[in-house]
Amino acid sequence: MIEDFNIQGTENLVAIADQFAQLGKVTDVKAFGSGNINDTFFVTLNGLESQHFVLQRINTQVFRQPQLIMQNMRTFTEHVHKRLQCTRLSRRWEVPRVLLTKDAQDHWRDANGSFWRAISFIEGSQSFDTMRDRSYAKEIGFALGMFHNLISDLPPEKLADTLQGFHITPLYLQHYKEVLAKTSARQSSEVNYCLQFVSDRQTFAHILENAKAEGKLPLRLMHGDPKINNIMFDTVTQQAVSVIDLDTVKPGLVHYDIGDCLRSGCNPAGEETENWESIYFDTDLCQGILQGYLSVAKAFLTENDYAYIYDAIRLIAFELGLRFFADYLAGNVYFKVKHPEHNLARAIVQFKLTASIESQETQIRNIIKDMK
Repeated sequence: MIEDFNIQGTENLVAIADQFAQLGKVTDVKAFGSGNINDTFFVTLNGLESQHFVLQRINTQVFRQPQLIMQNMRTFTEHVHKRLQCTRLSRRWEVPRVLLTKDAQDHWRDANGSFWRAISFIEGSQSFDTMRDRSYAKEIGFALGMFHNLISDLPPEKLADTLQGFHITPLYLQHYKEVLAKTSARQSSEVNYCLQFVSDRQTFAHILENAKAEGKLPLRLMHGDPKINNIMFDTVTQQAVSVIDLDTVKPGLVHYDIGDCLRSGCNPAGEETENWESIYFDTDLCQGILQGYLSVAKAFLTENDYAYIYDAIRLIAFELGLRFFADYLAGNVYFKVKHPEHNLARAIVQFKLTASIESQETQIRNIIKDMK
């Protein structure tokens, strides 16, 4: 993705960055971050204000309607800015801004038709790929709670659904069944483990969607990808100061975010381990993240919301395992892999994590109950 710029050199990138540079002259553009969907660059200016910004080329294979993404981003970041202006916070909290081109557009297309946008950089902050130590758990939860709280009064219908079917577990299950019907999986103990694991949990896949259909869980706005590395920490205080990577913000259930945040945050072994015996769901980290989250989210959560938090934690780990396993059976067409069995190994990690969550159901439900 980034390689094709090397031929054209950085001059081309400087020219593109310059379209958004209203506060100074672009002096440097370099590749930035570890995202695997968009191409991201860090731009340095020599102006007086805002010394840096983030330049991105949107992957239009994944996001087929990039204009809608920009429209969404402008709608909710402007909403959050207004909220922050009228709210007295006892700590630093920021939201990235969409930067406009010199002719007041929120994106720019180059000669090849590539779609570019620029976002303000949260100065004096950094992100981490894994939790550095347990003290960060509360901050990670706080960040997600803060994010949800600041958009909780924005009607979900104001935003377009830019990724239809995303996090709808029954649709992933349906896709899995279609793939299974068309392929003959190579028999192995790992494959058989996964086949049995999914088979035993088919009815459970519908739990959140059924609750939504019955009106028990309201449609709200969700982040869509609240992994640890999408949370920015102040380099001095080490407190969370922002949630970034806002392309997947769309109408949905906040439970998908809560489940995903805990799934990625409470698995100390990590998602790429092949030492499956070492995988467990860490309830101490779960308690820390939920404590931070509920310290802010109490303001908008309902009784039913609490009732489904455990199910969300279990479901999202299962859903990701299901997606990895279906992709393995389909021949590794969606997720990037380093070897043919990579998605199978990833699926087993998530299924082992799901099993660990299930074995601690009573404890996790008690953690949730004690924090209400």
